[in-house]
Amino acid sequence: MPTASDAPFSYDGLDRVIHEKARLSVMTSLISHPDGLAFNELKKLCGLTDGNLSRHVQVLAEAGLVAVHKGYEGNRPHTSCALTPAGRERFLDYLNVLEQVVRNASSAAEETPAASSRTGKFKPA
Repeated sequence: MPTASDAPFSYDGLDRVIHEKARLSVMTSLISHPDGLAFNELKKLCGLTDGNLSRHVQVLAEAGLVAVHKGYEGNRPHTSCALTPAGRERFLDYLNVLEQVVRNASSAAEETPAASSRTGKFKPA
C-alpha cells in the first residue's frame, strides 16, 4: 500500500463530496455565512436552479456537512441551510489540501520556465 510520501501528488484529502463545482460553491457560500442562508439566497449566490441546488444540498446533508431547516415565515414555507460543525471542519481540511495543490503547482511552474512561457505564468490568488 503506497504511503503519502510515495505519492505526494495523490491529494487524498480532496473530498469528492465537496470537490464538485456546485457543492464547492455551496460550501464556500455557507462558510461565509455562519448563521446559514435562506434557500433562495444560496441559490442566487451559487447561480443554480432550484432543482440543482436542492440535489446538491441533499448530497451534502446526507454526508453530514450541511443542515437543512424547513419551517415557515408567516404563512410561507422557508428553507435554510447551514454548515454543521463537522461540515465546517471537513471543509477547512479540504481547503488545506487545496492550498497544498496550489503551492505544489506554483512551485512546479516556477521550476519549468519553458512550460510557463508557453502557457503564461501561473499566479495563485
